[in-house]
Amino acid sequence: MRITKTARILLFSFSAASACAQYIPPSPAGPVPGEIDGYLAAIDPGLKAWDIGVNERLRYEDKEGSGTTHAGSNFDFDSTPPTRNSNEYWLTRLMPRIGYTGDWVSALVEARSSYSLGDDRYAATAPGKNLAENDGPLQLQLAQITIGNLKDFPLTVKVGRQELNFGDQRLVGAALWLNIPHTFDAIKVRYQDSFFGVDLFAADLVDVRGGHFEESNSQDRLSGAYADFPGLSKNDVVEFYFLARNVARGIVSDDWSLVPAPFRMTAPQDIYTLGYHAKSKAGAYGPWDYGIEAMYQFGDRTAVFPATPVAVAQSAPRLDQRAWAFILQGGYTWKELPWTPRLAWIVSRASGDRNSTDTSSRTFMNLLPSNHGLYGAMDLSSLQNIADYRLSFTSKPSATTRLALDFHQQYLENTHDYWYNVAGVPRNTPGAIPGSGRGFGINPGYSSNLGQEIDVIGGWTVTKGLLLESGIGHFFRGDYVKESLRVVGSKDANYCYVQATMNF
Repeated sequence: MRITKTARILLFSFSAASACAQYIPPSPAGPVPGEIDGYLAAIDPGLKAWDIGVNERLRYEDKEGSGTTHAGSNFDFDSTPPTRNSNEYWLTRLMPRIGYTGDWVSALVEARSSYSLGDDRYAATAPGKNLAENDGPLQLQLAQITIGNLKDFPLTVKVGRQELNFGDQRLVGAALWLNIPHTFDAIKVRYQDSFFGVDLFAADLVDVRGGHFEESNSQDRLSGAYADFPGLSKNDVVEFYFLARNVARGIVSDDWSLVPAPFRMTAPQDIYTLGYHAKSKAGAYGPWDYGIEAMYQFGDRTAVFPATPVAVAQSAPRLDQRAWAFILQGGYTWKELPWTPRLAWIVSRASGDRNSTDTSSRTFMNLLPSNHGLYGAMDLSSLQNIADYRLSFTSKPSATTRLALDFHQQYLENTHDYWYNVAGVPRNTPGAIPGSGRGFGINPGYSSNLGQEIDVIGGWTVTKGLLLESGIGHFFRGDYVKESLRVVGSKDANYCYVQATMNF
């Protein structure tokens, strides 16, 4: 990306800018009732129970020096890589849907067409042609039925292909920023009364397979219980959860020839996560707000990644898992000032492994989150072996616009472990000897300072059916990056995007 070009794009669409503790556009970016629903309701009020619509999203992204190419993240920040580590491309996603909401039964069917155009991740001989955001003309995104009415009875059941979103989505979320969001073939039971509520679920992850009907994999199961306590406090949201991700060893011998990284070959594991999440309700403490989340993991896993040969993956030893992560957040909003400015400080930390040669693992596993924007808009890191300190300034110039400025300082939690990218894959340059300065890997003698990222993000609701967004980011590489690439040379990374979301 050339800075002059980025500046021109940003100025063209700067009316679209925003963020909060995580970026929140001025209107829903997902499907909302649109023109088709309004037309049907005008014809016959009895059709209000039906939801028929189309959501279309078009996004341009330009990344310089920080991958999203067929080279992967191993050559991020490399000033003279053996292959391109910059990429500019278009993403398009069309999602038509039809839904029905009755007193006791509701249903939704949604299709999806996802393409990436001009994408340098393309590699003709790679699994899935390496196109992680391109899977063909039409896929089944959602096909779900819900039975029950919580107003009259405390139990509901949802069955079928569905999204799962819990809490702030740091561990489980639909990841709607992605061109191909997470979906599951699942059953979810909800119990809710005035004091206590809980979701009990069992879900099989749907694999990405370009050009073929996408099916879930029964060997990759996410299950658990997510409980909330609305009667416990009038000022606070309080949640506890238990999550289990169980991936069978046999998954490594499945046919992954159509599946791009990082979705290819999930590591065999039995990982269990206990968590506590609390945050203030809107306006509960005047101008102040807070959030806290604490997570502890146990179980066992294998150190298997998308490029691991099948024979190696089949024999990979089980590592005893003991890991942690926590989030602390505080904010202050000047409600009496124009634009309602808000300043927030967010600390995100997750454990790393202290010894890669023993039989234990201390690397926190990020599961299946909605990571975008949580640890920087450039999406260079995940909640694994990371310490992210974030200062976020946001404002609302009008009811239809948002502006934001974010600053991140990032460190490795433990220099005896890798730097993990947004998909949870370690940066580990093939052939680079540890300490050689020729690439990423485990380098205990290097600084833990990854660098600083600064982002300007935002959104503008032009009409009810059109949302424009834009963002620009720059990552100032830290000593860890400079030392890892001191022989081959390094440079900072840049990013920009422009996006339009339309609802009909």
